[in-house]
Amino acid sequence: MDKLLSQIQSPHDLQSLTIGQLEQLAGEMREAMCQLLGTRSAHFASNLGVVELTLALHTTFDFSRDRLIWDTGHQIYPHKMVTGRYHRFHTIRTKGGLMGYPNPAESPYDLFMTGHAGCSISTAIGLKCGDDLLRPNENRYVVAVIGDGAFPSGIVSEAMNHAGWLKKRLIVVLNDNRMSICQRVGGIAEYLDRLRMAPLYSGIKHEVYNLLSKVPLVGNSMERLLDQLRDAVKAGMLGGMLFEELGFRYLGPVDGHNIAQLQKYLKMVKQFPGPVLLHVVTQKGHGFPPAEEDPRTFHAPAPFQRINGTEVAFKKTGSTRCYTEVARDAILKEMERNDRVVVITAAMCQGNMLEPVRDRFPDRYFDVGICESHAVGFAAGLAKAGLRPIVDIYSTFLQRAYDQIFQEAALQNLPIVFMMDRAGVVGADGPTHHGVFDIAYFRHFPNVTVLAPGDADELAAMLEFALQEDGPVAIRYPKATATVVTRPYSPIERGRAEWITHGRHGTIVCCGALLSACAEAVKQLASEGIQFGLVNAR
Repeated sequence: MDKLLSQIQSPHDLQSLTIGQLEQLAGEMREAMCQLLGTRSAHFASNLGVVELTLALHTTFDFSRDRLIWDTGHQIYPHKMVTGRYHRFHTIRTKGGLMGYPNPAESPYDLFMTGHAGCSISTAIGLKCGDDLLRPNENRYVVAVIGDGAFPSGIVSEAMNHAGWLKKRLIVVLNDNRMSICQRVGGIAEYLDRLRMAPLYSGIKHEVYNLLSKVPLVGNSMERLLDQLRDAVKAGMLGGMLFEELGFRYLGPVDGHNIAQLQKYLKMVKQFPGPVLLHVVTQKGHGFPPAEEDPRTFHAPAPFQRINGTEVAFKKTGSTRCYTEVARDAILKEMERNDRVVVITAAMCQGNMLEPVRDRFPDRYFDVGICESHAVGFAAGLAKAGLRPIVDIYSTFLQRAYDQIFQEAALQNLPIVFMMDRAGVVGADGPTHHGVFDIAYFRHFPNVTVLAPGDADELAAMLEFALQEDGPVAIRYPKATATVVTRPYSPIERGRAEWITHGRHGTIVCCGALLSACAEAVKQLASEGIQFGLVNAR
């Protein structure tokens, strides 16, 4: 049923709805997502968790003039539904359809095409400063919504440091669902856990803060005493001190599924003159019991069919392995063989299928969170200490560590192996996720060997080769189903391609996992009397 949802052509249509109607609309939006997204691979649980927050934002602000940035962008589906795109929602993540991430070409309500984590606060500050310079009389609000998984990213700290110093009116909504794709890691995650469990909520906290701020000061000694007393009480009673010390006002935690409460706090933060952080607690998968119970599996689940309100049956898929699984198994084998081999992931344990590695070798498995630059710098330290680190990462996300690849890995000529998953075009994930630049930027750097396995067997052989090298090695492989091309064994040698067959009419030179398709092309040409050779560039 989409009785209300089908009538929403723009956020302005939300303004006349009562709280009860908005709650009904939230239910319709969840039902629409459950019906559609069970039929295709898409970000699911994250979007179920931000429905009420989306409605509260669009009923409190006017984003036809105000500014809204969704960090990363994978939780954009409810936003798309209420910004005039519900009639096309069935096309999401299909060829020619809606993107699964923000896309300015689709709607003026999407300001940036994003897909990588952490940059929302930076771009929001830029928008605020730009609006203040070019449109000072329009008094536009700028809101950045960022998840707790992205929050530990280095660029977030840089942006908050700058925003606190500028003291511009900026609203940061921290969407805390206690998850990244998998469980969050790190000190920031633990800090947010403590805030969420704090018994004193923002109303009490800021009453105390305001009371202490009004204490009259008499003389220098009394002033110092009261300052120390005020700081001590603030430190002991007020949550969010990390943010307060950076120059942000902190409010929260707030129930992220209570529309009326969200509206109340969003209206409150509009009154603050400087930067403010509103801590909103949501549940990943909210409203769909299977996703509530297992948000990791339902982050981007395989197609499924609902049996009833509490159970689903996943549709059967082929038994063939993908290259990610081949890489994972090769990593496991090398870790079993050599206790100096360690693996690093940047919050992509599930995507890189590293759960067996984590469970088998917990002391040699490191999840650094969504902090790719740190991941490479950390790997450099491990390598310098005598270990053999493997950085297992999506090709597109490794771009975020460009300078660390240069200075900490290549320039030092350290034995770090970069396993670059999702190399090449990745289809439905869109432009931000294509791994098409890695060969170009790795070729710039000294001392680096770049490898592209032609099939599954070669991927395992290349990892074994890479772990014997004295310098950095990058191995790129796609998301696709793994294939095996039957041919005589040829050892991996640096700088040497594999000449598989010779032909008198020409030669096909292929790079990477296209080898299987090229071998089939050579076979078909031969059936027509055309003899082509085949070279695997490696």
